[in-house]
Amino acid sequence: MNRTTLSLLAAVTALAAVTGFAVLSAPEGDGGTATAATAPARLPVERSSLLCPAPSNSEVAETVYTSFTPAGESGSGSGTGSGSGSASGEAGRAELKPSAATVDATTADPKKADDKAADKADTVKKAPAADKAVVTLTQPGRPVSAEADGGDAPALVGTASGRLAPGWTTQQTTLVPAGGARGLLGVGCTAPDTDFWFPGASTTKQRQDYVHLTNPDDTATVVDIELYGPNGVLKSQLNEGITVPARSSVPVLLSTLTSDPAAEDVTVHVTTRSGRVGAVVRSADDKLGSDWLPASTDPAGTLVLPGIPADATSVRLVAYAPGEDDADLKIQLASPTGTITPAAAETLHVKSGMTASADLEDVTRGEAGSLVLSPAKGGGGTPVVAALRVVRGKGDKQEVAFIPATGPVGERATVADNRAEGTTLSLTAPGETAQVKVTASAGTEGGTPAGKTYTVKGGTTLAVTPPVPAGLKGSYALTVETVSGGPVHAARTLAAPEDGIPMFTVQTLTDDRGTVEVPAARQDLSVLDQ
Repeated sequence: MNRTTLSLLAAVTALAAVTGFAVLSAPEGDGGTATAATAPARLPVERSSLLCPAPSNSEVAETVYTSFTPAGESGSGSGTGSGSGSASGEAGRAELKPSAATVDATTADPKKADDKAADKADTVKKAPAADKAVVTLTQPGRPVSAEADGGDAPALVGTASGRLAPGWTTQQTTLVPAGGARGLLGVGCTAPDTDFWFPGASTTKQRQDYVHLTNPDDTATVVDIELYGPNGVLKSQLNEGITVPARSSVPVLLSTLTSDPAAEDVTVHVTTRSGRVGAVVRSADDKLGSDWLPASTDPAGTLVLPGIPADATSVRLVAYAPGEDDADLKIQLASPTGTITPAAAETLHVKSGMTASADLEDVTRGEAGSLVLSPAKGGGGTPVVAALRVVRGKGDKQEVAFIPATGPVGERATVADNRAEGTTLSLTAPGETAQVKVTASAGTEGGTPAGKTYTVKGGTTLAVTPPVPAGLKGSYALTVETVSGGPVHAARTLAAPEDGIPMFTVQTLTDDRGTVEVPAARQDLSVLDQ
């Protein structure tokens, strides 16, 4: 057997080992003719990663982490096949550990956040007990929680394997009762990626907006940050080549990245030159409080921004067109009774490369709703990204939250840290009528799961108090599954009034991608017959 044949045989053997599905038999048919390809199977993922940003720098901050993996076909089972969430039958484990260090962006140049900077005590806060898990999940179907107080809680880096990987989610909720960054800050810990869009940020003196960059890997990654205001790109010499050390986090104050005049509405674009990061913006407003601004869904011609509370006193839309063409957007509100055009703004023109905004005032007028953006002139439309800044309350008793454009829940989506009081689930069907199944898990400290099926009429938003587990103790998770009909977009509002301030936070729900298509591989020995 010659060297070429040996190499080909080794390649085929490696392919069979990787896929785990190769058929070790000679090709069927006359003369080795290939058979028709088998449709890819959908199998549960076997490993998931999540990253949680450092929650706060306030000494009075109180943070709760809640971690959960749904039970069910892809979340639990006997330990074999798709029922276990692992082809290998691995029981699995999910845990979040502190990042190795957090660079203090108030004293450190983020461009120098390399290994040498990590040795300087005045620029880096090293995480205590970095090898000790903060949150550990050992079984699907029941959430677990952990608490952290003060301003030294680090960013967390987590992985889940086996049957705990499909649909694994973690919610980080922080209460800051007083100070300039007061508010209820909620964020779903995110998977690492290479490209993020954040419309709705700001560089004004009233705002302190930080983009938190967390590197989950064992090698440093290099990140570029671009800022776009109403007149286009904001000039900067500090936004390129920001190094994020291995398994570390770097918060970067946006206003320090540009010398241009302050802009109320800014779109932030985060990309990596190498490696991957988790990215999310923490915004603090001197008058309106603080919350997290998650990334918008990928640029698209039609977007849905679900979950505007019924008592919102101010709603501001911010959009950006990343391509070469301008975008003309039709603005509609999917209300409980149908889709209407807000009187405050019917359309929005977004110039290419520039951030546009529209003040929609109290667009909901006492009824919960969701915003639907679509091309004003029909057709596919120019892709855009978008987010909402939502305010509740009046005067010095106001609180802010952000709602990014989000994709549909798909087969399944989950949000953790729901509570017996103050939880509202918004379901929006922008097109066809749809049915969804909502399941409330057991509580972190006890309770029996509960469920209910809802019908969401096309073009409407249904805001409900979701089912609560019987005998609930602690908090619980909500899982939304599409049963039939068109796509459904969802968001959860968590309200926790504090000293007369209507504190709240909104988290959108997106498909958890708990399953992936795995092509069926078949060994073809005819490639050796040359």
